[in-house]
Amino acid sequence: MCILNCLLIMESLKRKGRPPNPRAKANPLSALTFAWTLPIFWNGFKKEMEEQDLFEPLEEHASSPLGDKFARLWEEEVARAGAKRTPSLLRVIMKAYAARCMLYGFVLLVTECGIRIAQPVFLGKLVEYYGPEQNTMKPREAFLYAGAVILCSALNVFVTHPYMMAILHMGMKFRVACCSLIYRKSLRLSKTALGETTVGQVVNLLSNDVNRFDVAIIFLHYLWIGPLATVIVAYFMWLEIGWAAVVGVGFMLAFIPLQAYFGKRTSVLRLKTALRTDERVRLMNEILSGIQVIKMYTWEKPFADLVAKARKQEIKQIRATSYIRGVLTSFIMFTTRICLFFSILAFVLGQNNVITAKQVFVVTSFYNILRQTMTVFFPQGIAQVAEASISIKRLQSFMLYEDTTKPVPGLAEIQTAAKKKPKEEDKSKEDIITAEDKFESTDEKKPETEVAESSEQKDEAKGNGNVSLAPLESGEDDDEELATRVDQDARGVRLRHATAKWIAAHAENTLTDMSLTIKPGKLIAVIGPVGAGKSSLLHVLLRELPLQSGTVHVGGTVSYASQEPWLFAGSVRQNILFGQPMDRPRYNTVVRRCALDRDFALFPHGDKTVVGERGVSLSGGQRARISLARAVYKRADIYLLDDPLSAVDAHVGRHLFESCVVGYLRNTTRILVTHQLQFLRDVDQIIILKNGTIAAAGDFETLSASGLDFATLLARGESEEEKPKQSQDTTNTELEDSMLQGSFRKRQLSIHSVSSVDNLTGAAPPEGGREEAEMRSAGAVSGAVYAAYLRAQGHPLLVALMLVVTVLTQLLGSGADWWTSYWVNLEEDLPRSFMNTLDNNNTTGPLERTENFTNPLIDNAQFVRSSLTRYDCIYIYSAMVAALVAVALLRSFMFFWLAMRASTRLHNNMFASITRAPMRFFHTNPSGRILNRFSKDMGAVDEVLPSALLDVLQIGLSLIGIVVVVAVVNWWLLIPTVAIGFVFYGLRIVYLASSRSIKRLEGVTRSPVFSHLNATLQGITTIRAFGAQEALIREFDNHQDVHSSAWYLFIASSRAFGFWLDLVCVVYIAIVTLSFLVFDKEEYGGNVGLAITQAMGLTGMFQWGMRQSTELENQMTSVERIQEYSTIESEPPLESEPSKKPPPSWPEAGRLEFRRVFLYYAPSEPPVLKDLSFLILPKEKVGIVGRTGAGKSSLINALFRLAKLEGEIIIDGRETSMLGLHELRSQISIIPQEPVLFSGTMRHNLDPFDEYPDQVLWRALEEVELKEAVLELPAGLSSRMSEGGGNFSVGQRQLVCLARAIVRRNRLLVLDEATANVDPQTDTLIQTTIRNKFADCTVLTIAHRLHTVMDSDKVLVMDAGQMVEFDHPHILLKKSDGFLRSMVDQTGKVMAETLARVAQQAYEQKYQWKTDTTD
Repeated sequence: MCILNCLLIMESLKRKGRPPNPRAKANPLSALTFAWTLPIFWNGFKKEMEEQDLFEPLEEHASSPLGDKFARLWEEEVARAGAKRTPSLLRVIMKAYAARCMLYGFVLLVTECGIRIAQPVFLGKLVEYYGPEQNTMKPREAFLYAGAVILCSALNVFVTHPYMMAILHMGMKFRVACCSLIYRKSLRLSKTALGETTVGQVVNLLSNDVNRFDVAIIFLHYLWIGPLATVIVAYFMWLEIGWAAVVGVGFMLAFIPLQAYFGKRTSVLRLKTALRTDERVRLMNEILSGIQVIKMYTWEKPFADLVAKARKQEIKQIRATSYIRGVLTSFIMFTTRICLFFSILAFVLGQNNVITAKQVFVVTSFYNILRQTMTVFFPQGIAQVAEASISIKRLQSFMLYEDTTKPVPGLAEIQTAAKKKPKEEDKSKEDIITAEDKFESTDEKKPETEVAESSEQKDEAKGNGNVSLAPLESGEDDDEELATRVDQDARGVRLRHATAKWIAAHAENTLTDMSLTIKPGKLIAVIGPVGAGKSSLLHVLLRELPLQSGTVHVGGTVSYASQEPWLFAGSVRQNILFGQPMDRPRYNTVVRRCALDRDFALFPHGDKTVVGERGVSLSGGQRARISLARAVYKRADIYLLDDPLSAVDAHVGRHLFESCVVGYLRNTTRILVTHQLQFLRDVDQIIILKNGTIAAAGDFETLSASGLDFATLLARGESEEEKPKQSQDTTNTELEDSMLQGSFRKRQLSIHSVSSVDNLTGAAPPEGGREEAEMRSAGAVSGAVYAAYLRAQGHPLLVALMLVVTVLTQLLGSGADWWTSYWVNLEEDLPRSFMNTLDNNNTTGPLERTENFTNPLIDNAQFVRSSLTRYDCIYIYSAMVAALVAVALLRSFMFFWLAMRASTRLHNNMFASITRAPMRFFHTNPSGRILNRFSKDMGAVDEVLPSALLDVLQIGLSLIGIVVVVAVVNWWLLIPTVAIGFVFYGLRIVYLASSRSIKRLEGVTRSPVFSHLNATLQGITTIRAFGAQEALIREFDNHQDVHSSAWYLFIASSRAFGFWLDLVCVVYIAIVTLSFLVFDKEEYGGNVGLAITQAMGLTGMFQWGMRQSTELENQMTSVERIQEYSTIESEPPLESEPSKKPPPSWPEAGRLEFRRVFLYYAPSEPPVLKDLSFLILPKEKVGIVGRTGAGKSSLINALFRLAKLEGEIIIDGRETSMLGLHELRSQISIIPQEPVLFSGTMRHNLDPFDEYPDQVLWRALEEVELKEAVLELPAGLSSRMSEGGGNFSVGQRQLVCLARAIVRRNRLLVLDEATANVDPQTDTLIQTTIRNKFADCTVLTIAHRLHTVMDSDKVLVMDAGQMVEFDHPHILLKKSDGFLRSMVDQTGKVMAETLARVAQQAYEQKYQWKTDTTD
């Protein structure tokens, strides 16, 4: 899972760990007979295959070279297309593989039009041997013909399977290449393009669209071979039965437009389905990332409705597709039989002929060939190729999204391998800046650039990038180094008249006409209200946000820490190094400066502890500090820090600022976006942004004196302390983050128990607290799963009825086959008996003699051996065929109708189960894994499973039909049939054992590819700022290679299985064919023909049936996985029993009491909250403080019952465990730490239940000063929000959350660090709004900044999950050794005094007022 391992270690492991692919060494014979797969089957049969049993990928499908090749071809294509046409992805694919493809096509031509067509001709000759009074042909000739029939079958097998293997392998190469291409492209998407597409869409391109190649390529050649074969076959049939052949073939061809129409409909529906699925998966993604908020807001219901709506739309499309698929499946059942029927009718009635066995069975065989080519493969080909072309279009439009203007290391020219000489690397950065017309050219300052380059060459010699430009290792005493550096302008940062906007279509600019110059080595603070464009300014400097006009110049390398810390799933160390080489002294310094040493000591495995996806297992403060450490660890000239101090506590913030930003980075240019005004004193320059322009700039003194409105806030910051003395600074570091042993572990939810606390950078094994490994059920799919699927379909009687109809279809089908042979035998009997009765002269041969009787024969002959007349036979035959058509269609419709019901039910159960799962479930299962169940597995159950099941039913019954028909002809043939049945069964057992685990491996190795893409897109800005694309591409290629290896094994094993099955079938055909010759000359031609044609039908079908039955089992694992998530433990009920329901007005007062509360995140781990008891009176405002990880957030989890609790929490006299979760949660408002907005309308975000009229919502927005912002949106309240609320800044999202709370007007309000990402103005706004709007509510505030809670009625100080102090802040500050007192003292002298003063005033005011009232 982890993205950037120390790559070298990883690659060496990968190389070392994989045995070479056996196919690479196999000789031609072994390749032809698939003998090289035998050891794999044997191993798979002995034990479950694991990931380490996979082989090295073959050179030809390794992801990296393929990706590079395609990327190069694509670049060439784009260059060639120029402005004349849009670049075409199809041309790229053609260029890479067209020649190879044509070669395969030629091989297919030989099999389809040579070998397969010869077979019926030989068969005809053989059947003729049994004709009435046949004495021209010698037995030896008959044996030769029989041999030819058998040989054709054998040749067919030896060509088809290797051909299929080759073509599938080619499809796989397409897929791998396109995936690499998409990934390489996604690293270069501009931010605007990222706004147009969603993560879900890109993942869908990778999971669904590219998979079309695997299928489409198989059918591609049938598009031209099909029609060709038809012409040849028609000619041969014309030789047999004259123009009657034309009737039959015409009828068969008449089906093709119908099928083509259906194919067209399918692809249209497919596109609609894809859009609907995109929508549903996107919704699910959003729900999973915001699940905690959804639970706290009790919004499960509206979201369930949204999903249900999306799902209903999706099922509607899928149902239509399924019905079409059903009709097409039925065609297979009856096309041959109908065509044969019409040919015979035309021949017998139209041409007044007597039909012979030879004619019937030759024609039957020809129709069988035609049926497969024209009615199965040809329309399939049309549909699949149409779908693939749609997918290619989707991929192409993705490839045409605009790139960032930012040069991408290693991707600037497409060679992704590091072929570039290091010297050019640095130059290219400068060059690209010059080349970009938008960016200011650096030519005018030739001298400086030259100086820069010479210094760079000097550094190159030292062998480590820009050593002299980066802070020295020790981070201390480098003043003289500053002097040595030439202070050139080229190293600074310059913006001239820069104007930029995120979405080109918007009228408003994000940044307008902004000019600024930053000298090297300075510390700049950027402040300003929410949405002023602070982050956008950094994005301009990072080249993520293209300028509409103006120029930007950034001299030197850049490092960046994002506002919302992005961590990938990997160890903490990997997150900090992020692809940079390990430099131990520097690493240790950075860790200390970023206050992480303390955390490392407490992590179960030191810095080798694994953080989950998105860093779920860490606290917000830890994530922010790791993200900062990553930025600082990179050696750069310019550090862009986007508000890294807001998520951490005040004293930690001060430590980070002083020791890291001011101290460690002192000789670099730093641009710090911040809301922490207390630090502005110490910066070189302050830039105040407002509405995307610079409102003011200057140092602290000048701005404070200037009297601007924002500057008044600075004056408030005058309550600043003098710099604390150095001695105090060290104690700060010691006191740093006193976060106790248990706290990380409870969040880590690690499965391993802690071995002793390792030293700082942990010598622990890297497999630290992993997420729980994904469940891979082993062994066969149990019957219970099948039962569950059938139960989901509906009432048992319905299912039974469907089965009856299916059996009836087969009965009619086999019946019609048998009837033709019966009738032909009667016909052949007729002339014999006639001849014997008529004493005619024997001069003429038997055939001419028949001619003499033509006229009486045709009318209506009475057959000798039965009471039937010829017309009776025709009537019975017609009735059978007509019934077959009707019943087959009925069967298909019934079947798919039930399958859709099952799909709907399974999805609803799983969704209901997931939304009711406790939070622990989401912490231990990464979202990718849960999404996989909803996208991939659900897709399989919707679309693949039903057709596999129908195939298995249909083929199973056909097999029984064939065996019965053959047995009726000659019951001795039952003996070889049974024997071969056993052989098949044995093969199947061996195959299934390995195939199942290979298929599961393929599924499991696929997940990392998606997770990797997902994580990449989420952290794209950070990745680009660090230039880590190359390492990431390599990592992606690794994931792809593991998956390719599994997939190649999968296709090879299934081909090998098919090959061996078909060989056994050839043996069976030989036995059946020869048995007639060896034993019995007196057989009827009709019977011989019937038996041989039926046995020939066996070859392709049997292996297809086996393959489908294994496919069915494989798809059933999807049902199993869905079932698994439908039965996870759920939270307590949402509603309480009627007798215990609280009155609607509850809670009236808002009195909150904790009694001996313990909270556990995982059953096996120690409690996180230990024995917590306190009482909060109605209307009290309580601040909760404590160091990071002291259990502040866990307190809220307890209040909302998001985790396992012991003890009582009582609100207004009601014990919360007695209440339904909804009744409890809906009565507590929360403004969460990470504000979550959902895509949907603004209105839906404020009031998903539609309970309040518009004016209430507008009033709430007005109170949080968002009314203007919302009015500016195109549709006001009904404007769509983008995914995750991306079109609002973090601060604005926080305000939307506040507006939600105002709308709900609950008695209890919880603020979780709600002031973290907000500028002082918004902060004040939030504080005053809360004071006014929630004056008569009980308010709990979790604070990082002490000044927000100093005027509270009480402060609750937490430490290591226990309450250590609880009283009015003024009283607590009087304790000289109190916890709160020590925290306040750490903020510095002046600040401490201010805080004490605030507390005292609040205290006096409160108790003064009380004394007044008592007077």
